[in-house]
Formats: sequence, C-alpha cells, structure tokens
Amino acid sequence: MFRFLLYKIGQLIVNILPLRGAYRFASIFSDLQYTFSPTDCDNVRSNLKVILNQDKVDEYLVRDVFRNFGRYLVDFFRMVRHVDAQFIAKNIKIENIEHLREVFKNGKGAIVITAHIGNWELGAVLTAKLGFPILAVALPHKQKLVNDLFNAQRKDNGVTVVSPSIAVRRCLEKLKANESIALVADRDFGTHGLEMDFLGRRALLPKGPAVLSLRTGAGIVPTFLMRNTDGSFTMSFEKPVYPPFIDDQVVSDDVLKNLINQYIKVIEAKIRQYPSQWLMFRRFWLE
Repeated sequence: MFRFLLYKIGQLIVNILPLRGAYRFASIFSDLQYTFSPTDCDNVRSNLKVILNQDKVDEYLVRDVFRNFGRYLVDFFRMVRHVDAQFIAKNIKIENIEHLREVFKNGKGAIVITAHIGNWELGAVLTAKLGFPILAVALPHKQKLVNDLFNAQRKDNGVTVVSPSIAVRRCLEKLKANESIALVADRDFGTHGLEMDFLGRRALLPKGPAVLSLRTGAGIVPTFLMRNTDGSFTMSFEKPVYPPFIDDQVVSDDVLKNLINQYIKVIEAKIRQYPSQWLMFRRFWLE
C-alpha cells in the first residue's frame, strides 16, 4: 500500500507541475535514492564498469542513472494528459519508421523489441499513437494496486498489456492478424533464458522474441526511445531482423542463439552509446 500511495502522490504532483518542475521534483527523490540505497548504487556502478570496460567509473554517471529513472517515471505518469500530436511534433524525432512498415508487408506481424533503456514505456505509447496498435508483455508488479495503476496508464495510451503467463497465446494471435507486439529483450525474468555473451560477459537472455519469430516468420524490429541532452527524444526503428526458414519442428539452441545475436548486438551498441540511460539496478551478469 505504501508504494502505491507513493506512486499515486507522485503521479498527481508531476501532472500539476510544469515539465521542468516535475523533472526537478523527480531529481530530488532520485538523489535521495542514490544517497540511501547503497546496494542499488553498487549494482549500477558494477554494471557501468562492464559497459564501459573500466575498473572505475565517474560517480556522476552512477547518479545520472538514478536521475534518468526519475525522469522516466515523470514521462510515464504524464503520458495520459500530455502526450498528443502536438507533443510528438515538438519533442520527438522519429527515425526510420519505414523499417517498421516494411515488416508488415509480409503479413506476419511485427515483433518490436527494446531494452530497459531510455523510456521504453513511452516508446510503446508513441508506436501506438503513430498508428501501430501494440500488445506489450510486462511482468506484473507484486502489489496489485501498483500493477493496476501502471496498466491503466498504458491502456489509456493505446497499449494492451498481458502478463508472461498468457503471453504466448496472445502474441501468436496478434502476429497472425499482422499486428505488432512489444517485448524487452535484455533481461530474462525467469530461469528459462539462454546463457549468452552480452556486453562481454555471460548473461541469461530471454528467448521469447526469437522463438515467436521462428514460429511465425515475423520480423523483429529493434526500437528505442532515447532522451537527448536538450530534453527532447529520438525514436529510432532499426533494420529488421528476419528468422531463417526452419524445416524441423524442433528449434535448436544454436538456431535461437544465432537469431538472438543479430538483435542483441543492436541493443549492446545502444547501451554503450547511452550507458546512464540503461536503467538496471541489479547485478546483471552471471559471473
């Protein structure tokens, strides 16, 4: 209940304040989290060392991860009231949307993948508002009130959310109807992922996007919404990745890994380009 009240109060405040004031408000609480959450700080610091391949990282980068998370929440809670055609025209630069349009020509739907970087929630909303209704798979929050609060924000902005427990069936239905689904591809939330190289270390990566692509023939479109230094955003649709034809009903791990590697390299490059926008607060690698 406390977490729900905290989020609800934060939602009300950031919608009352002008955007800059909302970001300043979020920065205060982000700095408090940075100061009083030593475990999170250690995890972020450790992750940045791997990303940058350095034994030591500047502390401003660690703090900036926390501040970017605060800005992410501000954008998320302001979506319903403030993200419209005027907002998009003024604040969003869209690159290579033809890559997303391309995959629909095959009639097999589109698998939009992203990572916990920039603002993936707002990215899903923008995709829907650009004319591509989207089904997103999201891990439910442990607290039902918090989960309902977040899902209401998504639903009010044209994004349908399903939990992993029913995701496969719903995703297959959407792809069969030549529609789009959205998945995060940089973290496995269970124990069924594949152990692979990621940013130079071994990590457990989700195989869902690759499995769905191989089963349906749908193209995979890596998509990112990144925050620019002036407060605007750039939304980029990268070149689609298509699955190979598999004559066998049983897909080997080697086939999965080869397909995953093609889009994981795109995610790796984006994280290295924007290390403080990768909002990962736990130790990520297996070693």
